[in-house]
Amino acid sequence: MTTVGINGITGRMGEAIRERASERADVSVTFGIAPSEADLDVPVYEPGEAAEAIAEHAPDAVIDFAVPEGTINVAEACAEAGVALVVGTTGFDDAGSAVLDETSNAVPVLKATNFARGIHALLRTLGPALGALEEYDVEVMETHHNGKRDAPSGTAKTILEEISEYREFDTVPGREGIQPREDDEVGMLVRRAGDIRGEHEIILAGNDEVLSLSHRAEDRGVFAAGALDAAVWLVDQGPGRYEFGDVIDA
Repeated sequence: MTTVGINGITGRMGEAIRERASERADVSVTFGIAPSEADLDVPVYEPGEAAEAIAEHAPDAVIDFAVPEGTINVAEACAEAGVALVVGTTGFDDAGSAVLDETSNAVPVLKATNFARGIHALLRTLGPALGALEEYDVEVMETHHNGKRDAPSGTAKTILEEISEYREFDTVPGREGIQPREDDEVGMLVRRAGDIRGEHEIILAGNDEVLSLSHRAEDRGVFAAGALDAAVWLVDQGPGRYEFGDVIDA
């Protein structure tokens, strides 16, 4: 049985992780961290009490879906206590990313912008498509719920990073006015509306045809299941940085 704490336990993803964990026999949520009080079946601590919570409950791993500032406190506490860390939070600046790197020197850290297995299948399909259609224009669009803070999404940035492995380009964040498309650019379009879980689409267009590669999450549970899979796998790894693709390939 893998025991986990959840940073951001009262958020959308925290709720989904608790629900999916309750359906599994291999993992148990023992505590949570949140900025507000909550009446849950596990103890909930304030963000400033992360070190105290981890020391008291000694989890095998902490799953983090919060905000970058809160993640930093949890990462430092995990490093001190020798606890594996799964990070789903996005929007880190260089300083925050450096803290995660430092944490990985002491404990295993798995950071992913998306825990859906379908997204990783899409990423692995993208390379061959770009290689086969080298002269085609590429555009990326992502859509999320109206409460998402960072734009473009972390997954969209990962998609752009994958594209950059195959061609050099300038990212254009939407277009306005008279702005004809240049050959060496990729448009990055962002939409925020309602409670959309997550949609990502890449189009490659040219030669009178369009190839569309897309992924849509129907429920946050798909991300929660992936994060729990990551936590169960990660506790058996040594210190270092890992990706969700490592879990899929295991």
